[in-house]
Amino acid sequence: MTFLRNSTAYGLSPKLRLDLVVNNLVGWAITTGKIRIMSDGTPWRPLVHAEDIARATVAVVEAPKEQVNGKSWNVGQNSENFQIKDVAKMVGEVIPNCEVEITGEHGGDSRSYRVDFSKIEKELPNFKPKWKLRAAIEDIYKGYKEFGMDDEHFNGDYFIRLKKLEYLVEQNKLDHDLIWK
Repeated sequence: MTFLRNSTAYGLSPKLRLDLVVNNLVGWAITTGKIRIMSDGTPWRPLVHAEDIARATVAVVEAPKEQVNGKSWNVGQNSENFQIKDVAKMVGEVIPNCEVEITGEHGGDSRSYRVDFSKIEKELPNFKPKWKLRAAIEDIYKGYKEFGMDDEHFNGDYFIRLKKLEYLVEQNKLDHDLIWK
């Protein structure tokens, strides 16, 4: 058995999630022209593209069993640990006419963590991550524009699982007790 502990994912995918920090910030920038960070923006997050998560999985599957069995790795790159305020600023630099505001009104966020990825780099040499955050933000922006991302899609139930579940419960297409037990 092998364990892969993924960093916070981002990136375009057929099952796009808008509740993940990078995807969410790009969505806000496109739909409102503004990113508003209510905390002080100092929490750290390790970030990894969905494609690089798949690359790590393939590297494990293709590796000799004795190399991976009983081991665990953090999936990501040391260069891809960012403070939220820096992610927001980078999104603001990529998306034209986007204003970034860090209010600090909610103070610091205790959910802050940096992760060391040296082990996966040394012990799983076939894992070759492709994505860096800025290039991915540019890709997400392009994808959202091509899709026609707007407020209705961004805030609706199409990409946000919890909103979709609530909608299905309201329409009596899903039993509330099966979801929230």
